[in-house]
Amino acid sequence: MWRTAKAPSLAEMEAMAHDVFGRLPRTFRELCEDVIIRIDDFPTEEVLDEMEAESEFDLLGLFQGVGLPHQSHGDIARLPNMIWLYRRPILDYWAEHDEALGDIVRHVLIHEIGHHFGLSDEDMEAIEADAD
Repeated sequence: MWRTAKAPSLAEMEAMAHDVFGRLPRTFRELCEDVIIRIDDFPTEEVLDEMEAESEFDLLGLFQGVGLPHQSHGDIARLPNMIWLYRRPILDYWAEHDEALGDIVRHVLIHEIGHHFGLSDEDMEAIEADAD
């Protein structure tokens, strides 16, 4: 069995992310209807610099765009909101922790959707701590 096991490709991880997204509550998904989910192996150098990351493995995901609380109907046309999931850092995290890959992808996706809703990292940590 292990002789044929391999890490998921970009396309396979994208399919996993869309499957995870499709299982989220409908009201949650409807608030994200214009958000594009993308998978890449690593963040760009520009993103790493902007986020002050020490390593290309520091970011598992990223929300880029204007969160819902900051949008208005009078906005000038803008780029679509995007959620990036970074395959190699996610796989690295998976290898070092005792969690299912799908659970990690779900966590990162929901975390980045939280940024779309205008939540900070601290807000989401508090929500997760209360849920535990």
